[in-house]
Amino acid sequence: MNYTAPAWLPGGNLQTIWPALFSRRVMGPVPQYRRERWDTPDGDFVDVDHLQPHAGRAAPGPDAPLLVLFHGLEGSSRSHYAEAFAEYAGERGWAYAVPHFRGCSGELNRGPRAYHSGDFEEIGWMLQRLRRGRAGPVMAVGISLGGNALLRWAEEAGDTAAQTAASVASVCSPIDLAAGGWAIGRGFNRLVYTRMFLNTMKPKALQKLAQFPGLFDAQALRHARDLYEFDNVFTAPLHGYKSTEDYWARGSAKPHLHRIRIPALVLNARNDPFVPAWCLPHQNEVGPCVTLWQPAHGGHVGFPQGHLPGHVRSMPNAVGQWLGAQAGHL
Repeated sequence: MNYTAPAWLPGGNLQTIWPALFSRRVMGPVPQYRRERWDTPDGDFVDVDHLQPHAGRAAPGPDAPLLVLFHGLEGSSRSHYAEAFAEYAGERGWAYAVPHFRGCSGELNRGPRAYHSGDFEEIGWMLQRLRRGRAGPVMAVGISLGGNALLRWAEEAGDTAAQTAASVASVCSPIDLAAGGWAIGRGFNRLVYTRMFLNTMKPKALQKLAQFPGLFDAQALRHARDLYEFDNVFTAPLHGYKSTEDYWARGSAKPHLHRIRIPALVLNARNDPFVPAWCLPHQNEVGPCVTLWQPAHGGHVGFPQGHLPGHVRSMPNAVGQWLGAQAGHL
């Protein structure tokens, strides 16, 4: 990705915060979705938003490509990147779907669990269900947490991944979870980003405790001051991990990138506040199916471009074109 940040928006933090809050997400009408609720094999549910075509456009048929987006931590189909990808897909006549991780669609899920960075089994189930009845290729992009989970699925699926997806991409994903946890738990990141995430994650976790009394230690969760402590109390034990260290080690995609057998793009800006440049993989550390893009700038899922207030279409354009090329659909 040949990306150059605008001169009026220097630095990784500004390139992260401004695009999410102020830059244009789409050039046309705001994307509209049709929501579908799926019952999960364990008795829970997930909500999937499908892009609705603009007036005058025909709905994509089963032969059309399908682009699936897996959102980031506390994200949704209304995140800035999700709407930008929706417009990209709609312009090309592709189908587009955003499956929400559990508890992220605006309604608390039913089961005694949430979601996490290594949730590859959930990713696989969602992709296989979306693949049913489709003749066109399925492409998937994961943002931040969703990208790590998507890569973990591709790694675990190995040679069978091609039966479900033609190509995958991760964008600004913390593929080394320990390095990402260290970065977000320090300095400005701790004051701003950690606080922002915990402000929504803690109340949702306490709602889960009200559903299932005794599920975890409420006092320990209230006292959690960073994602390490939150994961130790909530995320790790609820999803079968012994501790934060166990979760971060087993959930990280970086050590297994050589196992991927379908075209996979791993995009990380080197000034991402959440993902230190020193932890990013080199080409000799990944398999032949993996393409690394590591531009100097872009922040965390930012990549703003243009004059004030800027727009966020440059990254979806580049990633969408790459995914389509691998699947034979430019």
